[in-house]
Amino acid sequence: MQSRFDQELEDRLVRYAAIDSQSDETSPTTPSTQIQFDMLNLLRDELIQIGAQDVEMTGDSVVVATIPGTAPGPTVGFLAHVDTAPQFNATGVKPRVIKGYNGGDITFPDNPDLVLSPDDNPYLAEKIGHDLITASGTTLLGADDKAGVSILMTMARHLIENQDIPHGPIRIAFTPDEEIGRGVTEQLPKDLGVDFAYTLDGQQVGEIEYESFSADRAVIRIEGVSIHPGLAKEKMVNATHLAAKIVQTLPQATMTPETTDGRDGFIHVTDMNGGSSEMEIKLILRDFEMDGLEAQRNIVRQVCAAVQATEPRATITCDINHQYRNMRYWLENDMTPVELARDACRELGVEPLSVPIRGGTDGSRLTEFGTPCPNIFTGMQCVHGPLEWISVQDMALATELCLSVVAKAAQAEANGQS
Repeated sequence: MQSRFDQELEDRLVRYAAIDSQSDETSPTTPSTQIQFDMLNLLRDELIQIGAQDVEMTGDSVVVATIPGTAPGPTVGFLAHVDTAPQFNATGVKPRVIKGYNGGDITFPDNPDLVLSPDDNPYLAEKIGHDLITASGTTLLGADDKAGVSILMTMARHLIENQDIPHGPIRIAFTPDEEIGRGVTEQLPKDLGVDFAYTLDGQQVGEIEYESFSADRAVIRIEGVSIHPGLAKEKMVNATHLAAKIVQTLPQATMTPETTDGRDGFIHVTDMNGGSSEMEIKLILRDFEMDGLEAQRNIVRQVCAAVQATEPRATITCDINHQYRNMRYWLENDMTPVELARDACRELGVEPLSVPIRGGTDGSRLTEFGTPCPNIFTGMQCVHGPLEWISVQDMALATELCLSVVAKAAQAEANGQS
């Protein structure tokens, strides 16, 4: 059960998870929060300390570094993001380690009513004997994606200390703002300079993912007519009423996150802010296919137009912007990095699993910008909420997988298969 990397991974994740690095989609800065520099600067310093080369922070606040090759082979990149999700409290994270999980319900010291049960989480039931890490009940853990950070730092340290392991050049990147879709800019492929890459941002052991949602963001703004409510008859136009009408007119039964799964897309209202004079509604649109995403854009615009027609005195605008696209569109043209990871997975005795990601990764945008970048598991579970947990042994398997990938890439080069 125990592996050579367990203690290092445990120590790193506990230490990194305690650092607040939540992103903020309302902020225009890069990174979106100054606290992300606490992680970025720490990782830059740690990379220098372990002997990585070319360590720098780019103009886009991405920490990049090189592990020099010890054999001919393609230049392979590995990425993880330092920010944690803005959907739930991430301040004051208190990671805790449950050694040798016994298979029962897990309770939380700071929230006695919260229970993580194997009855509700079948994957948890498979982890008897594993060392688990959770938060204390009032915050998320941040294994998404500080587990990925821990795995890559462990891999980097191991390769630098063991120069006899044959591998080509390796580039490491730690990005900010992945959770708000701003972790990868068009500059990163040039800054990274790799033949292909992998994000460490997946969940279940065995997941080698090459398909993600395509995504747009919509912002609807409503300007009503404001007047003192005592004088409002036949004069006021209440923006909150129009906002409610828009939300209620959007498809409820078949096109929301809570009514969809598998390959279904959705339209998700994430925020409503404002008052009777002005309102703003934020939505995210998700689908695996471009025609499905286009249909969603049309639905949102048609609903806005229909509600506008009921009240011409109001002004309703709808702006829809590109976020990321399904990385399958590019990866299916050359599955080399996917097959390399699948072969490495089988070598570890794990059958690879490729399921479409009902979300996106930095790899979605990186692939779209020209650097093929599938996603590899870390073991993280129940992310973005207080029940988040991860197995140290799952993280160790992911570390071994990364090492196997770079070895196989060099071997393929030596055999003339690259």
